Parts: sequence; C-alpha cells; structure tokens
Amino acid sequence: MFKKILASVGIGAAKVDTVLETEHLHPGQKFQARIIIEGGDVSQEINGLEMALMTKVKVENDDGHYFANHVIEKWKIGERFEVSANERKIIPFEARLHSETPLTELNAGYNHSHVWLETGLDIDLALDPTDRDALHIYPNDAIKTCMMAMEKLGFGLVKADVEQGYLRASNFHTVSGCYQELEYRPQRQSMFGIQEVELSFVPEAHKTHVLIELDRAFRGDGYVDLTIEHDQVNLSQLCDQLERLFA
Repeated sequence: MFKKILASVGIGAAKVDTVLETEHLHPGQKFQARIIIEGGDVSQEINGLEMALMTKVKVENDDGHYFANHVIEKWKIGERFEVSANERKIIPFEARLHSETPLTELNAGYNHSHVWLETGLDIDLALDPTDRDALHIYPNDAIKTCMMAMEKLGFGLVKADVEQGYLRASNFHTVSGCYQELEYRPQRQSMFGIQEVELSFVPEAHKTHVLIELDRAFRGDGYVDLTIEHDQVNLSQLCDQLERLFA
C-alpha cells in the first residue's frame, strides 16, 4: 500500500521514454519512434499516451512580451492498459510533423526557435511522467534557396523567433496558432530604402508560401507575398522576384 501511495505522487511510478529513429527532420516529414514504458514498483493503470509537438512562442501583451510553450499538434496513442511492476512495454509510433513546424537549424545571430516532442503517460491519481526530445528542423529546398537569394541581394539573417498568432494572405493562411519570423537587415547600402525584412514561410506539400514584411525608411511597413512551386525552385528567378517585390 505504501508503494502505491508513493507511486501516486510519482515516486517509483512508471516512466516513459521516446526513442526517435532520427531527430533531424523537415517540416511535414514523417517520423518513426519507439515509445518505451518502464513499469515502476507497483502495477499501474495507464489511461493512454499522448505525444505533443511543441515550440516556444513570443506572446505580446501591454507590458511587453514573454515566452510560453505552445502545442503545434497532439496525438493520442493507444487505449487504456495496465503496466505491471518492472514490466517493459514498447509501442511503435509513426506520424507526420506539422507542415508549419518552425525551423531550428538557422545561421542567425539570435535564434530563439526551439522544437521538441513531449510524450506523457495518463495515469490516474499520479503526476504525469513525461519525456522530452529536442528536434532539429531543417529548411526545405525552396526555403533554402529563398534564404540564399536574400544573401545574394545583400541581406543578412540577424534574428529568428516564433510568434503566437496566425498569418493570412490573399491565397494562404496558417492554422497552427504560431508562425516563425526570420529577420533580415541590409549588410550594405540599403536597397530601395529598406531597413528590415521579415520572412515567414508556410510550406505545403508541393509549394511554399512566403509572407514578407518590409520596413522602409520613407514608406513605413508593408506586406507582400510570393509562392514558390517546389518543382520550379531557381535561385536566379527568386532573386529577380524578390527585387521586384522590394522595389
């Protein structure tokens, strides 16, 4: 009985560990994992498993801003089952990352973009044992080429973070409740009086949308957007497109 009481407050309780096939992924990519449950000192009823794709978002308020954890997507895994004392269960799992998963592998002076998977056991009357696995999220070819075009046009990536909220343009919008902003600044004489450019990428299966916020010295802020078809990625064409949009 004493062990059951201890297990109810998380001492000697069942533990969960998620082992990913790889932590290096792209937005929208499938991933595979093994969820390992190690029984504690006593038998326990598990109501189910939950896995969440998480990031840290900047939340604006009247006093400034703060950072908070944000659930991009959540998966319910399995039904109610029992794990015996010291028993080891392995549950295979496969899912697809949300297409709006923020990028983490960016060469920015300040990169506040973090993504991880959090797996938890739903146990009656017990603290929720969780496992947290950091992910490395890389840009797709369209995004990489767009970033190269920005460099060729004389802009350097200085900051990346994830904001709370939604983006909406004429032909696309976001659904995850967060969006990433990549902040660029001119490294030489400013083109068209531009002081700052912020890019937000919204990938889909066969194309990637880009929402561009321009901060100009004389005309203030403004928004433009473009769509890159994945079978038509071309650095020279992207440079030309961006130059026209910046003019």
